[in-house]
Amino acid sequence: MLNIKVWTWALGSWAAVSFVACVVWGAVTPDALHMHGFLESILPGFRWISAGSFVLGLVESFLLGAYAGLVFVPLHNYFFKRWGSPGEGINRA
Repeated sequence: MLNIKVWTWALGSWAAVSFVACVVWGAVTPDALHMHGFLESILPGFRWISAGSFVLGLVESFLLGAYAGLVFVPLHNYFFKRWGSPGEGINRA
């Protein structure tokens, strides 16, 4: 069983760190090598790059990661209760 608080915070933090890495990468590489178009597409209101836009993108990235944890963990735990148990193999019918 997975802990929803741990996973939500972990995935939110992972997404925020990934966002910062993408912004740093975009700041140090030529336009052809970074993904500002992708970030602008998936993060509403984010525009490359200002201080306010950076903070907005960071918050949105964290929230998207947290959302993934909030959806994934209950689904995992449901299916684990239904079909899984520790020590069993992967191929359970």
